[in-house]
Amino acid sequence: MTYRFLTPPPPPADGLVAGVYRQLREDFLGPLPTFKVLSAAPEILAATWALMREALLVPPEGRVDREVVAAAVSVANRCRFCVDAHVTLLHSLGEHALAEVIAGGGRPAGARHAELVDWAAASRSPRASRWNSPYGPEVSGTLLAFHFINRVVSALLDPDLLPGGLQRFPAVRSAGGRFYARTTRSRSALEPGRSLAVLSAGTPPAWAGDSPVGVAYAALRDATGGDLLSEAVRETVVGTVRWEDGTHPARPADWATDLVRDLPPADRVGARIALLTAFAPAAISRGDVELWRLTHPSDADLVRLIAYGAMTATDHVARSLDPAHR
Repeated sequence: MTYRFLTPPPPPADGLVAGVYRQLREDFLGPLPTFKVLSAAPEILAATWALMREALLVPPEGRVDREVVAAAVSVANRCRFCVDAHVTLLHSLGEHALAEVIAGGGRPAGARHAELVDWAAASRSPRASRWNSPYGPEVSGTLLAFHFINRVVSALLDPDLLPGGLQRFPAVRSAGGRFYARTTRSRSALEPGRSLAVLSAGTPPAWAGDSPVGVAYAALRDATGGDLLSEAVRETVVGTVRWEDGTHPARPADWATDLVRDLPPADRVGARIALLTAFAPAAISRGDVELWRLTHPSDADLVRLIAYGAMTATDHVARSLDPAHR
């Protein structure tokens, strides 16, 4: 596994990151690269883990449905890393045929899973598709978690889980699923809300009711507030996300350059990275990051900027769950 622009620090002995890593080892598959790459910004790491845990992993009923959603939204967002990871987890749950249909971008034969795939795909452009959710907070929260995680992963990790892209072979994914099956099934009865202990309190959204998913989502939204950027840049990013509504730019680098052309020179690189994160995160280049680091040299600021672009796109989807914004 190659990190594109930063090398995560060694696991700490104590503190917030250590607490999250401990929960990851106890409740999931350990501190995987998806989470390690966020460790430079501990509050974002903790909230990302909490949202994924409370939505995807708790409760055990319906885990296959939620893995279908995680994989299908990853297909819609063109996050190859997350598609392969969650197809492998579907294999670990014994859903071998279903996993490979989704890996190939197909539509499952079963009505329930076909409906979930269609729903997840439509969420990429919620305004155009008049998207909303008939599902509870765990399924809706899983979808939102992966809108965020897809963008972070595509921005900061190389797309291959294994050397040479070996995970693209169905036999390798199936073998990986069998390897993880015992761990996946042994951790199928997790205590709801355990991850909330590592979060700062926020105001949960109405769509989540009193579910821990809402607390986790609010914490992630509040941790990614865009304070590194000027008001003009934030307005540009938010306005573009709402107007473009999930469109995949044909030439992302040129598209982003045109959008930031009229901003002050000092604001352009931050705006460019945030916009690319929202729409085409794999198109962020080393040159973009090197320019950003001239004024913001820390890994923490890079992670926070990427997280802001990812959350702006995610919250555009989440607004469709609020009747006031439909």
